[in-house]
Amino acid sequence: MTSHRERQAAETRARNGFIIINVVRFGGVAMIMLGFAIVRGVIDLPQPVGAFIAVAGFFEFFFLPRFVARAWNAGADKRP
Repeated sequence: MTSHRERQAAETRARNGFIIINVVRFGGVAMIMLGFAIVRGVIDLPQPVGAFIAVAGFFEFFFLPRFVARAWNAGADKRP
């Protein structure tokens, strides 16, 4: 049986992981929007820079949360 402190620590760890994953996703959305703004000419930078930022944002939004979650869960196994 798990104690109240162990359960609370597990819930805190899960909440922190959820927050980190969502911050990564919001960062990806921000990069996508920035990239689109550059490509459309709203921000005066070369279009290839905007395209690169947008593609990096898509990668950050769709794939990076999976890697973060996998690393987060792997770290849980190493805790005593």
